Amino acid sequence: MANFVTIEAEARERAGKGAARATRRQGKVPGVIYGAKQAPTLIQLDPKVVWKELHTGGWRSRLFDLKVGADSTRALIRDVQLHPVTDQPEHIDFQRLAPGEKVRVAVSVVFHNETTSMGLKRGGMLNVVRHAVECFVDPDSVPPHFDADLGPLDINDNIRWSNLTGTDGIRPTIPDRDCLIATFGPPTKMAD
Repeated sequence: MANFVTIEAEARERAGKGAARATRRQGKVPGVIYGAKQAPTLIQLDPKVVWKELHTGGWRSRLFDLKVGADSTRALIRDVQLHPVTDQPEHIDFQRLAPGEKVRVAVSVVFHNETTSMGLKRGGMLNVVRHAVECFVDPDSVPPHFDADLGPLDINDNIRWSNLTGTDGIRPTIPDRDCLIATFGPPTKMAD
């Protein structure tokens, strides 16, 4: 069972640019919950809650339980618009999760055993191609991250989708090939 982060939100009555500006003047962040073949729900959130979630790693794949009055909605954050100068959140979009329907998420990759990796001990360079992998997964089984073991790898070895752990029952968005995650390059040497 997946873990859901609970967020308290308030309902908004009006949509549009003027209504969103009025919401921001009240010190709130306007937002919308859409998807699952239902009408969009207009919401407003406390900016401190939005900042907390944005500064916690992996927010694009974290599952949320939005409490709007007596209603509860399971959702993913799909987009956040930030002010171009102050970087304050100006609008947030949530995608409603439909039961039994797979969602597309980007799950981060965590590398382990750097200290025991022969490739790194011999001076090799770890070149990370993908810090996160986009995949289709059931909302109830979204992993917090995938694990990649660097321990047995040497120079010129690589890590692919098939080498990751925690991918059971999950399908990458590019299914026809074993996508590259990271490679070990040879040590570089400057010419004298």
